[in-house]
Amino acid sequence: MPKIHPLSVVDPHAQLADDVEVGPFCTVGPNVRLGAGCQLVSHVVIAGHTTIGTGNVFHPHTVIGGPPQDLKYSGEPTGCVIGNNNSIRENVTIHTGTAYGSKINGGGITRLGDNNLLMVNVHIGHDAQVGDRCVMANNVMIAGHVVIGNNVWMNGIAGVNAWVSIDDFAYIGGAARIHHDVPPFVKIDGADKVRALNSLGLKRAGFTEDDIDSLELAVRSLFTSREKPFALVMNDFDTQNGINPHVKRLVEFLRRRDAGVHGRFLEGLRGKQKDNVQGN
Repeated sequence: MPKIHPLSVVDPHAQLADDVEVGPFCTVGPNVRLGAGCQLVSHVVIAGHTTIGTGNVFHPHTVIGGPPQDLKYSGEPTGCVIGNNNSIRENVTIHTGTAYGSKINGGGITRLGDNNLLMVNVHIGHDAQVGDRCVMANNVMIAGHVVIGNNVWMNGIAGVNAWVSIDDFAYIGGAARIHHDVPPFVKIDGADKVRALNSLGLKRAGFTEDDIDSLELAVRSLFTSREKPFALVMNDFDTQNGINPHVKRLVEFLRRRDAGVHGRFLEGLRGKQKDNVQGN
């Protein structure tokens, strides 16, 4: 049987694995499922239609599955899904999705993958999608409908605008203000400024020296060198034979971003969805 402290309130309809530990002053709602090995240290609230995998640790004053901060939300049974082996530190909030989000991305579900570390006071807004092995330092703010890939590192107080996509192995500097889609493999500072390649992160992930060298050259020519305008450099990649697959992915991401609105590909989908809804 789960180990539940007598000072906690767990709804009898909640589904808890046999080895779940619930510390004092916690609240678990009726539509919550907690997988094996999960631990609620104390003062944790898990509400809404929330499904949580195995081996997750929730530290004091986290609120998971709370209703979205969205004026369009009217109590629809949207949800929150969390994977395995995540460390959720103090005061983290992860909200459920919205009915509108189900029409765009995520199916009305806010998702967090596996093996992530969310430090103190991180907020993940409604309908956001976060991959695996990400680190978010203190006070990182993720707005609604944001999509974050795998192995993304975000330093403290970084803020991400709604509908932004951040691709794999991106490194976001402290107090950065992210309004545009962030391509894979790069470091970002300030207001969307690409500073360099995330070479250290790529080395740690096992990328080869040839891959890193190719990406270094691409990032330098696209973002940090002023020898050619950005558009001309992008055109140059079209003429290259045998382009490195990681460089190709970087270039394709940038083309996708440019197809969106305000530097956000998902923002363009949002507009199309509005047109479809009005047409119906």
